[in-house]
Amino acid sequence: MEKPGRTLSAAVREHLRQLCLREFPCGTGSWNKSRFLPRTPRAWRELIPREEEVVSPGEESVEALLDLVRSPHSPWALLEGSSAEDRFLKELAIQNPLVLKDTFFYSYFRSLRVVDKQVNLVDKGLLKFLKLEELVLSANQIKEVDAINLPPTLKVLELYGNKITSMECLCAHPPPRLQHLGLGHNKLLGPLESLYVTADHWPNLVSLDLSFNDLTDLQGMIASLSTLQHLRLLVLQGNPLGLVPYYRGFTIDSLSRLCVLDDITVSPSEKYQFRGLSHHGDLLACEAQLVVTIGNVKGVPDTSILDPDPGPQGPFISYSYYVTYGFVEDEEGEGSKYGGVLAETVEPAPRGEPLGQDVREELSEGHGESVESGPSTPSGQREDSLASGASAPPPWVTDSAEELEALAKLRPRVDPRLGPSAGTVLFSTTRKPWTDVIPCNYEMQHSLRDLVPLKAFLLAGTTVTIVEEKILSWPLVPPPVDIVSPAKKGKGEKDKKGKKDKDKEKDGNDKAGKGDKGTAKEQKASKKKELPKELRQDPPILRVLGSGLLALEPLLAGESLVSSVCNFGVIRTPEIDRLMFLRDLKKNKRAKNVLEAGKSKTKVPASLEKKKSAFAIYESDYQPQPLTVEVQIQLNQCRSAEEALRDFSL
Repeated sequence: MEKPGRTLSAAVREHLRQLCLREFPCGTGSWNKSRFLPRTPRAWRELIPREEEVVSPGEESVEALLDLVRSPHSPWALLEGSSAEDRFLKELAIQNPLVLKDTFFYSYFRSLRVVDKQVNLVDKGLLKFLKLEELVLSANQIKEVDAINLPPTLKVLELYGNKITSMECLCAHPPPRLQHLGLGHNKLLGPLESLYVTADHWPNLVSLDLSFNDLTDLQGMIASLSTLQHLRLLVLQGNPLGLVPYYRGFTIDSLSRLCVLDDITVSPSEKYQFRGLSHHGDLLACEAQLVVTIGNVKGVPDTSILDPDPGPQGPFISYSYYVTYGFVEDEEGEGSKYGGVLAETVEPAPRGEPLGQDVREELSEGHGESVESGPSTPSGQREDSLASGASAPPPWVTDSAEELEALAKLRPRVDPRLGPSAGTVLFSTTRKPWTDVIPCNYEMQHSLRDLVPLKAFLLAGTTVTIVEEKILSWPLVPPPVDIVSPAKKGKGEKDKKGKKDKDKEKDGNDKAGKGDKGTAKEQKASKKKELPKELRQDPPILRVLGSGLLALEPLLAGESLVSSVCNFGVIRTPEIDRLMFLRDLKKNKRAKNVLEAGKSKTKVPASLEKKKSAFAIYESDYQPQPLTVEVQIQLNQCRSAEEALRDFSL
């Protein structure tokens, strides 16, 4: 719940009250009454404290009272973050409390800081401060400032973190001596704001901070700023206009007297590299370009190792993995210019779609290398999986609300992380099969002309998600089942024997006793690996392996690159890792020899003994690998005037 707003004068009075300038150990009381003469209006000298060498009983010396204020462990110490003016007033209230009157306050203060006090109105009471030179009103609720109520002696005015939507209110009667104006982190918006930063309103302005607003007109703003002859420090970062690639070069070449831009000193080499760019501002496209790069994914468990071997009727299960991220949609431009057909929306494939030859080969390889695993569901789907895509509609239509609710409960639950957030479009890498390190090799360039939504998107960040896609495939035509009757059983055996004899004659090899057995096994295994030529696939079952927010605010604060290895924690289980390790051992021929040597009674060489203990070493040094993905987002920035004119001319 927001606190009610108040005037600046009320906030100043409340601040002075909290300083307790008239209470112990400040002010006058029983702790120092003998140091002061009776207050009479006869003479000014009566306000001067009496100098006494001996402190009366029951009173405190000035030094002891000052220690109570200065000691950080004292209950009367100033709060952390108190200003130098607060400390001075506190000590003055001990040394000479009779001086502290309203007339003294209004003539003493040269700097006034009222930060985060819910001030929403700058009233006329501010004009009582006759010598005020610095006014800081940051982090309040100010929407407009009546410039008539600002003292003409002001040299520094800071209004950071308020709700000011236009500078027009300040230009009605601006302080003529103002040298620094800070309006960062407000809500300045629109091309008309450039009309209020000219020398007609701020003739002596040296420093201007308009950072983190919604200013978009770079050329109009720079044209107005060029009239400020004394301007040396300028901060515009955090505005949408600062996202265009030629922003810094165009600003430096247009404002030749500028010394510091966005807290970075303007070097002579920068002025040389961007010379002449300001004369071609009308030829430059007002758009931002960002390049998203997604590298390797690590720590993904091979879920297929837990699936049982498929029977002749299926299901044949395939897995693929991809990475998704959200990006803002350009509403002004004709569409984002993508450097290749790499982005695709994450949509489930239609039910009954035939599989291609490459998918059937992948299924064959996956089941040929599978290892017997623990229990699973009959369809091969893990219980913690999340399904995506609507199931086939029922053959009947019902009007009952209860039945509709029951059907809705039976439908698979869709993970909200699989969809884009508000105002963004979901992009994904191409689907890749499982490997220990999955290379995405993804690069996408986003060009956007609508810069205000882009700034909001960068402030919010993007969500990066790693998705596992599981597809169950079934043969369109069920394989025939051979039923051999008992009467024809003998004939079948004879035919098999005759067929074997013919095969032996064709081979013509008398020493094929063991060889025939091996070839028979190979043929049997190849038949087992063969899949039906026509398969239909169910809608993909999507499971989110990891999801997290990637902060992009540094791109607004002047950084050109955000590079991160998103860590989603460990999702691989020891059981899966152990089965994967055993499978890798079986693939390695040398490792097979180790296993056979372990079973035999013959003496094993020392080299084989080392390999035999590989599994024991693996279990002792087992450290699960976290799920990670490499992500880079780069904001394109021009390094010279030639580059800007070559790449961004209209």
